[in-house]
Amino acid sequence: MSLFKAREWWSTVVGNKEEFDQGCLCVANVDNSSSAQDKIIVGSYMGSLRIYNPHPIKPGDAMQAEDLLLEVQLSEPILQVEVGKFVSGTELLHLAVLHCKKLCVYAVSGSLGNIEHGNQYQLKHMYEHNLQRTAFNMTYGPFGGIKGRDLICIQSVDGMLMLFEQESYSFGRFLPGFLLPGPLTYSSRTDSFITVSSCQQVESYKYQVLAFAKDADMQEAEQQKLGSGKRLVVDWVLNIGEQALDICVVSFNQLVSSVFVLGERNFFCLKDNGQIRFIKKLDCSPSCFLPYSVSGTVVNTLIGNHNNILHVYQDVTLKWAAQLPHIPVVVRVGKLQNLKGVIVTLSESGHLQCSYLGTDPSLFQAPKVEARDINYEEFDAEINKLQKIIKEARRIKDILPKSEKNEDFALVVTVLPDLDSVTQAIDSEVRAEVVPSVTIKITVESRLLTLTKLSVCVQPPLALTQDKFILELESSVPKTVVLSAFLKGNSPPADMEGSALASYSTPTGAPRVAQCKFRLPLRLVGFPAQPSKTANHKLTIDTNKPPVSLVTLFPDFADQADEDQLNALGFQLLAGSKVTLLASKTSQRYRIQSEQLEDIWLITKELTLRLDEHFRKQNCKDFACSFSGPIPLQEYFEIIDHHFELRLNAAKYEQLLSERAIQFRAIERRLLARFKDKTPAPLQHLDTLLEGTYRQVIALADAAEENQAKLFQAFTKLKSVTQLVILLVSLWQKLSADQVAILEATFLPLTQDTQEMVVVLPSQSLNSKRDQLCNIPQQLSITSISPNRLLSLKEYGLRLNQICHRMDYRKQKSHEKRKRTPRRILKICAFTIQQEQFISLYSEHCQTQEGSALRVQNTSSCI
Repeated sequence: MSLFKAREWWSTVVGNKEEFDQGCLCVANVDNSSSAQDKIIVGSYMGSLRIYNPHPIKPGDAMQAEDLLLEVQLSEPILQVEVGKFVSGTELLHLAVLHCKKLCVYAVSGSLGNIEHGNQYQLKHMYEHNLQRTAFNMTYGPFGGIKGRDLICIQSVDGMLMLFEQESYSFGRFLPGFLLPGPLTYSSRTDSFITVSSCQQVESYKYQVLAFAKDADMQEAEQQKLGSGKRLVVDWVLNIGEQALDICVVSFNQLVSSVFVLGERNFFCLKDNGQIRFIKKLDCSPSCFLPYSVSGTVVNTLIGNHNNILHVYQDVTLKWAAQLPHIPVVVRVGKLQNLKGVIVTLSESGHLQCSYLGTDPSLFQAPKVEARDINYEEFDAEINKLQKIIKEARRIKDILPKSEKNEDFALVVTVLPDLDSVTQAIDSEVRAEVVPSVTIKITVESRLLTLTKLSVCVQPPLALTQDKFILELESSVPKTVVLSAFLKGNSPPADMEGSALASYSTPTGAPRVAQCKFRLPLRLVGFPAQPSKTANHKLTIDTNKPPVSLVTLFPDFADQADEDQLNALGFQLLAGSKVTLLASKTSQRYRIQSEQLEDIWLITKELTLRLDEHFRKQNCKDFACSFSGPIPLQEYFEIIDHHFELRLNAAKYEQLLSERAIQFRAIERRLLARFKDKTPAPLQHLDTLLEGTYRQVIALADAAEENQAKLFQAFTKLKSVTQLVILLVSLWQKLSADQVAILEATFLPLTQDTQEMVVVLPSQSLNSKRDQLCNIPQQLSITSISPNRLLSLKEYGLRLNQICHRMDYRKQKSHEKRKRTPRRILKICAFTIQQEQFISLYSEHCQTQEGSALRVQNTSSCI
């Protein structure tokens, strides 16, 4: 008896002297039971169809009678059985049985029994297709990307693919250069059929190519082979150099799929484009195989051979080998009686077995230990030692050290200290000769074979050359991606921090996320400049330690040889104003001044961070910063008012555009009514209104787009000043980190401007107008315009211009020939000019025209 043996869970012998082959076994929930338990369907060449629901038995016992749910004798040999959504109007599973000259689809249903005989199962015939050619095998799937149902493709012995759309026959196509049929499968990811021809080549045919090729007439088979008809074009071809026994496609997600081919001597794994992923040379002659996905990340392969051995491979690595009592011709994996991963094998003579992988228990018993006298002195010493260890462990709160780092997954982000020699900035709006960029390297390493999605994020107006990656990680093999960050928008950023987020799955299928934050250098958004003595806005930061040389704090902005920069340093922001940093020679103060209040934030934040890092390196634990000056609330309120005004303008633009849309549709309906008349009537200057509409739409869209750009800059300024005020308040009141986090969560709930943003009003206005306090929420109803909508407005404007030219041409032709106007519907989605201009212009026209069908009051009502 072998140690590595397939453990028998259930077995039986199907029929009496019947023959079985590769397509005669299927494992699925064919009766659509609510417990989702799989059933075993077996069809034989003698025409017998059997369905089993096995229960575990002891080794050597016979099968129970209730395990056989259904046994039906069909009139023709069964070549293949499959279970899928084969009936229209329902998504329930049905059984498809392939005969030599016929395809039958059945519904399997069960009814509860009222006596001790148990439940009863019936086989209901749904429909059938009579085949004109002898069938060889079939495959099924959602051909053409259809959802909720499966289509069937049958390969005939003479090389014709016959496709059936459930109850109806769709079309048939001959394979080019066909000699002998081979295994056939369908790939849903590429929507193609993959087979192995007699030329020992793996060939792939797109379903779309099959659908658009010339129909294969039954009487023109020879002409098709001679090339008179339109032959199929193969998508890709790969020569494997040997005949194939079986082929299978495994796609466990929407990103990765593999084509597995079992040859006579080798086992192939291909990508869905025909490239070889790996090849495994087999030691024994194989008989069957089954690739299946484990937890959605790893593909294992069961390979049975003629030595009664079942091998389990993970890629090219042999993970397990088990002895079988027979040579399997087909192997499947299913869920039986709430036991997942049950291996079902069928031999050529009908030996059906359900087994699992394991080992025999060890029968060795350890001998008894010889009795010896107890040394009580050693026993007491050991007890005392253990008690001391226990007392020490009780004093420590955490026995096991906490570790935030995941040992199975590592994510490391490195920002290079120097800027790129050649800038990588793309489509930057900054008005500068050279926009610098910095390189970011992200290294991902995992002990597991997993698919990782990596996302990198920085706050606008900063941007990245690439922010999304998909990595196929191998075990303990690190992968590095390189990208660059730069300033894209024409305003200083409010935050220089970024984050990298990696999502992956554990071997058990549980999702995991790893995050790593990084900080971009200040040189990315500014460069050294001469200090300025005068400024509109000034802030003073006090410390409890002697002042530090600015050359030491900012070596990347200072010149080591310039002694004047020891106490004064200038920063010129790429998209902002100049900021000056002054260090007092006598006191422990630092002053930051600039012409713009929002530009002070970056330098102030960088100063506090570098001071903390400087004194931390000197092991100084009592360093602290403070602020005693007035907080610039008035300037803060002015920035809030400016931002609020721009949001109101955006709301007005959108409201105006929405109103004009209704008016435009009213004029469009009038035009369509006139164009549909058999005797065209004069347009009455409606074309003039459309031409004016085109010009007004473009002007209005440009104004809204310009306002949207100003709104983004105002929001960035507001966020910078808000963070500056929070920092000053925390330094003034000496707040803890938790208290600062509460302030940030209150004043900075959003990272981008949205219509749900809370607007902060000046306290002076609230104190002076207490009576109007209840009416403030009703006055702050704001909406925003989507940038995509502004782009679409311009596209609609261009289409509108083309329509104006078409109308001029049609009006000229209609007056010359007086023929019927073509009925062509004008599909437009644009907006019109001011309502008052429309009414006044059309009123003057209606006063001079008699019998007008369109009135001013009707126009107003449509609006």
